Amino acid sequence: MAQEARFTSIVDTVNRSTRNVGWPTHKDGKPIYTSAMYGQNVFSLKEIANALPKPVYQQFVKQMRGRQTLDKTTADAIAHAVRIWAMDRGATHFTHWFQPQTDSTAEKHDAFLTLMSTFTPNGEEVTPLDVFSGSQLLQSEPDASSFPSGGMRTTFEARGYTVWDTK
Repeated sequence: MAQEARFTSIVDTVNRSTRNVGWPTHKDGKPIYTSAMYGQNVFSLKEIANALPKPVYQQFVKQMRGRQTLDKTTADAIAHAVRIWAMDRGATHFTHWFQPQTDSTAEKHDAFLTLMSTFTPNGEEVTPLDVFSGSQLLQSEPDASSFPSGGMRTTFEARGYTVWDTK
């Protein structure tokens, strides 16, 4: 049975329809050069400076240059700015992508949408909220270093990245 399932899985993969991705073009149909598109969907320092209040941005730069950890207030402000920036580009979900010590990659998918339940005399009321916190932005992957047995490396070496899903 397991062998048949593997075979079916391979056949389904081979028979999957081809995905066509169109190259971006100008209104006249000419292709847009890669150099013109480069970095347009990167939340760069310039984007951060435009999105954050000046004192928060200055605190972020000080922490970045001083190799200090990001404090919760600054991380939450950046996370809010990142969420707004990403949702303005059509993102609804994000992926925390990391490389465990298994010579492979792993990822955790999550959505901005959070449902908040409130119980009233009339029953439960559910309110949808778009949320992305500083702790989610800076999420790291424990590689057993938080367990009593310890781990082979410290958590900051787990190489985690946050990726935005805009399609």
